[in-house]
Amino acid sequence: MNTPTTVNCPTCETAVEWSAASTYRPFCSERCKLIDLGEWVSENHRIPGEELPPEALQLQDKDQGHY
Repeated sequence: MNTPTTVNCPTCETAVEWSAASTYRPFCSERCKLIDLGEWVSENHRIPGEELPPEALQLQDKDQGHY
């Protein structure tokens, strides 16, 4: 018999079974999912990379219709 795969919730570390029954996977609950989303929105979580030079940001704004 196969043992179900489990992962730890990224927010609270609770074990979560990785299956269709786990609606919020990899999170244990909607609360933990929303906490994580808030961390990204407030820029507490970031993907490392190099800063864009100011002129690249200006070109990006111009391309999107912002002046």
